[in-house]
Amino acid sequence: MPSAMEGSEGGEEGEILRYEETEDDNVSPTDLSELLKEGTKESHDRAENTQFVKDFLKGRIKKELFKLATVALYFTYSALEEEMDRNKDNPVFAPLYFPLELHRREALVKDLKYFYGEDWKEKIQCSEATQHYVDRIHHVGQHEPELLVAHAYTRYMGDLSGGQVLKKVAQRALKLPSTEEGIQFYMFDNISNAQQFKQLYRARMNALDLDKNTKERIVEEANRAFRFNMQVFDELDKIGRSLTEEAQDGGFPVHDGKGDLCKCPYYADKLGGKAGPGCPYHAALALAKQPLVQLILAACVAVAAGAAAWYIM
Repeated sequence: MPSAMEGSEGGEEGEILRYEETEDDNVSPTDLSELLKEGTKESHDRAENTQFVKDFLKGRIKKELFKLATVALYFTYSALEEEMDRNKDNPVFAPLYFPLELHRREALVKDLKYFYGEDWKEKIQCSEATQHYVDRIHHVGQHEPELLVAHAYTRYMGDLSGGQVLKKVAQRALKLPSTEEGIQFYMFDNISNAQQFKQLYRARMNALDLDKNTKERIVEEANRAFRFNMQVFDELDKIGRSLTEEAQDGGFPVHDGKGDLCKCPYYADKLGGKAGPGCPYHAALALAKQPLVQLILAACVAVAAGAAAWYIM
């Protein structure tokens, strides 16, 4: 999923997900790290400009959508780390095997437990776009392990760069605990200096014994990985547009008055039949016409407007 690692509020959106923060005078244009940097620039730009990412960076991320994004990451990293484990002794990948520092699956399990509870496995499923991504990772790991470098580079270098900005945005926008529940995915406890680690990782990539054709194939695969990520982003964006009703702090979702509220399973369950024989939406309209209630509603609107202004800053 930059140079603006202090936060997204003051930086340019188009720069937020960049992997490379400083130039290294010791690299050659033919080094794999440089080929990947130059060869994926367009994909970087396209990924940064997907609607899902732009909304996320602005703090416009619904909790349900963030949970689904976490599910997609869980299936992606489960596949990636399974194939990395499979190829940990393969010379085409072994120098990039950093399970203690990088692996994310266990962190994602913690996040899923936080969002879905102990029975999280029964509540999640792999989406169509994520499944295509997962299938490609397994194919590469089992048949073209040299291309696994592209998928590891695309994911982990992004996590250590722009991902750190997304962590701050998510924590604030979703009002997640300061104790970092729900964002363990972004926490790399065994990396004390992300910039130094990324330099080490790029140096290991450049030391791999690869011919020109293989390097070109790795760059092509990295662009393919970006496309898979963008397809997941687009899928999440479509789902997000359908999430018109969302519970806030355990309350009712907002009802727009369209359709028959009495037929909504969520409201029916919440109301528990205590609202009487009439439709609760129309009952609420009648109540809202009372002067005292209107005064209270006006005060609530003022408070909500102030909160919304803070939320989208």
